[in-house]
Amino acid sequence: MLKDQDRIFTNLYGFGEPGVKGAQARGDWDNTKDLLARGRMAIQDEVRKSGLRGRGGAGFVTGMKWSFMPKEASDRPHYLVVNADEGEPGTCKDREIMRHEPHKLVEGCLLACAAMGAHTAYVYVRGEFYREAQALEAAIDQAREAGLIGPDACGSGWAFDMHVHRGAGAYICGEETALIESIEGKKGQPRLKPPFPANVGLFGCPTTVNNVETIAVVPTIMRRGGDWFAGIGRPKNTGTKLFNISGHVNNPCTVEEEMGIPLKELIERHAGGVRGGWNNLLAIIPGGASVPAMPKAVCETVRMDYDGLQQAKSGLGTAAVIVMDKSADLVRAITRFSRFYKHESCGQCTPCREGTGWLWRVMQRLSEGRARVEEIDLLDQVTRQIEGHTICALGDAAAWPIQGLIRNFRPELERRIAEYQASQSKQAA
Repeated sequence: MLKDQDRIFTNLYGFGEPGVKGAQARGDWDNTKDLLARGRMAIQDEVRKSGLRGRGGAGFVTGMKWSFMPKEASDRPHYLVVNADEGEPGTCKDREIMRHEPHKLVEGCLLACAAMGAHTAYVYVRGEFYREAQALEAAIDQAREAGLIGPDACGSGWAFDMHVHRGAGAYICGEETALIESIEGKKGQPRLKPPFPANVGLFGCPTTVNNVETIAVVPTIMRRGGDWFAGIGRPKNTGTKLFNISGHVNNPCTVEEEMGIPLKELIERHAGGVRGGWNNLLAIIPGGASVPAMPKAVCETVRMDYDGLQQAKSGLGTAAVIVMDKSADLVRAITRFSRFYKHESCGQCTPCREGTGWLWRVMQRLSEGRARVEEIDLLDQVTRQIEGHTICALGDAAAWPIQGLIRNFRPELERRIAEYQASQSKQAA
């Protein structure tokens, strides 16, 4: 369990003042000038030492990602783009940071830009997050007025400015290159890679795209040291993490805990347990709608980090824990996810454009039992043809929940088919 003194987001629930004075009272903007004076490589090394991995879903090592930016200055400016699109169903952690801890994000952007030789950061905020965008823009204005950012950020001599760009509610713009396209005023479609954003990104310039939570923890890492952050959690899965717990629990919540906490402990300690008791549990989706659901037997022992969930054939994703008790219709839930991915596909890649619609239609029939048993294996085969064959990971996201359903809950699919066929035979007789 995470100790109170190790919590980074101390105003997560908005009990304190989100403005600059409240942020400074909580330790934000403390000695930022000295942190900047340590230099580009020192900041990168501290973040790399911490073991911080991207909190947006992919889990790539943050310090290493920053090191891909060109070392030499040229006529092409460097940019930091912060992904605040947060369109993953079940996920609502970044919006809490923007609402209640916006100055952690602003300060984190300043330090991250200094670590990459960038002078400008863009925050791409999901269109539906109207109040969150307002809160973030207010924090940026406060920081600018206080001289914390601007032509002489914190009196360090480093010029830094920050802008909020609001999206229009497209899930595909959560993919980093589609997000860049959207900021440039184009249709939000993923780009082919290479070239990677670190070489050719926003406006054709070197760019790094990071998640809100990833950037917001950087100032605390710099103040307390990478070794402190690395001492929380498990090897290669270090630090604290925001978890969203929703669905059939007694106390849905967003909570900061250490990486690697057992899933059962997370739910029972912070969410009041499963509705109707742990034995009433049917399945848990541990990382947002794009990762496979796990049955109760797996949920008993699995740990909430990248490696633990990968071993359980699922994924940490955004750490949005969706709990379903035995009253839930899991097959209909996955069908609903399939419809979502069909709707949100940008249509650029044939496997995704055609495959997501095909998956949804078959899942619709399966949920009603109007299918043949052989179609279950055919459905799994089609997900394998979509997975890994598209420019971005939306095809994978559409395939994985269905793969998990077939792998862990196949008897339920077969039961529906058998019941439907029996009812049809009865009507015919």
